Amino acid sequence: MMMDYLLYFTITVLLSTLFAMGGAGAGIAVIPVLHMLGIEFNLAKAVGLFVGFTTTVTSSVMNFRRKVLDVRFALPLAVTLLLFAPVGAQLSRFVDERIVKSIFVLFLLFSATMMMFFKKKAKARFQKTWVLSLLGMGVGLLAGLLGVGGGNMLLPVLILLGFEPKKVAVAVSFVVPFSAFTSFLSYASFVRIDWMLLLSCALGALVGGYAGNFMMHFRLSQQQVRRVIAILLYILAARMILSVMT
Repeated sequence: MMMDYLLYFTITVLLSTLFAMGGAGAGIAVIPVLHMLGIEFNLAKAVGLFVGFTTTVTSSVMNFRRKVLDVRFALPLAVTLLLFAPVGAQLSRFVDERIVKSIFVLFLLFSATMMMFFKKKAKARFQKTWVLSLLGMGVGLLAGLLGVGGGNMLLPVLILLGFEPKKVAVAVSFVVPFSAFTSFLSYASFVRIDWMLLLSCALGALVGGYAGNFMMHFRLSQQQVRRVIAILLYILAARMILSVMT
């Protein structure tokens, strides 16, 4: 049994190292990999959410303390994500798992495509508070349902809508960890948590995040790493498609 937890720790270290080098969170990959290893899907989502919270909460608090956060901009996102992400998590109890997995596949494909091809250029000019609130509601529900933080959805959409990329990056990094944690608590209310699995993956994410941040300064550029991540996400999506079809 301990060898299983060592395996989960090792895999999370490797994934977290790679994703940290690409400037992204590893939860999106941890979830399908754990599920492929036999972990129940909702438990895998809960672990992925906790992993995401563990690795990003420090930078979130640091951005707030450094006063680089535009509170007026972040507040509509923060409130709606915090309210609707746990609702999305509860919805996962009533939606057929095959449907949730199918949506997760689409999310993997979307995230991979953004990693591979997205350029930080605005395509529209919808810079209104109601847009932020509406987007936060939709992303919160979907993120809670899928067991992800939501940053991979929010960041490109906000930039495409014309919001300033640096402001967006800081705001998203601030709000996502807390919505991830409230979603985790929501899952914990109806999923039997394997605390050793949770601890193994959380420690693996911390080790991998530190290693990835250290290694990102050597050899491979962040864009090259993001292409590798995109290919991995495409592979995971293909593997999940097969599991949904069988």
